[in-house]
Amino acid sequence: MEKQMHLAAQYLAAAGISFLEKKDDDSHTNLGFSITDHCLYTHALSENEDVLGLDYKNFALVWTSKAGTTSFNLDGATHSTILQWLSNTAKSNLNKLYSYKFHYDLPYTIDATYTFKLSDVDRLKTLTAQRVLAEEVIEKIKETYHLNTPCRVWPHHFDTGIYTAFPDSDITIGLGLAIPDSVSKTFYFYISGYKNGKAIATSDLPKLEIGEWKSDGFTGAILELAETTEAEGVSFFKEAISQLQKK
Repeated sequence: MEKQMHLAAQYLAAAGISFLEKKDDDSHTNLGFSITDHCLYTHALSENEDVLGLDYKNFALVWTSKAGTTSFNLDGATHSTILQWLSNTAKSNLNKLYSYKFHYDLPYTIDATYTFKLSDVDRLKTLTAQRVLAEEVIEKIKETYHLNTPCRVWPHHFDTGIYTAFPDSDITIGLGLAIPDSVSKTFYFYISGYKNGKAIATSDLPKLEIGEWKSDGFTGAILELAETTEAEGVSFFKEAISQLQKK
């Protein structure tokens, strides 16, 4: 299900690329996640507030605007039929061409016959809960440190995160939730600190009470999700931030 949701999110990224002004930092492609709806959303794609969403709860794409909502169930749908629906929907709502093209590579491949399948409902519920947890933890951190920056999902690496300078400080922090990769075989919270454009070294930092510092390949701290609670996630980030600020 992880692979399918990552691939499905690319339909949203492609909408951002197709219909929004290009940003140097690629932020036109990033997505928001609604804790209430359990849905990923693009930025508004038009003055009519057209938005393309990926509904985790119903395993569906959802197009919403002031004119109403239409959805497309992904279970059993092929890549080609999904693109046809997106093309028709974009044409009728925006009178614009939807293009499925990217300037980055993904760890997966997809062709016209690729078929989405809701093969593990429980796993999808877990993936949903992880996104919700990430949003809740990050919002707590933003509130604690008065960080005025949006929490977004970046479709390329499919991480939920923020990257921001800290008030009254000379450091910048990047933190969030990452999917399994070379750093960890499971979903994990991550945080890195930067000063003068360079990553803050972590090899000599004190051991964390929860989570661990990394310095080989990834410079920062990670906390594998497992059964991590919101309180534990917040505690992990606070302790790591405290140590990074002292460097």
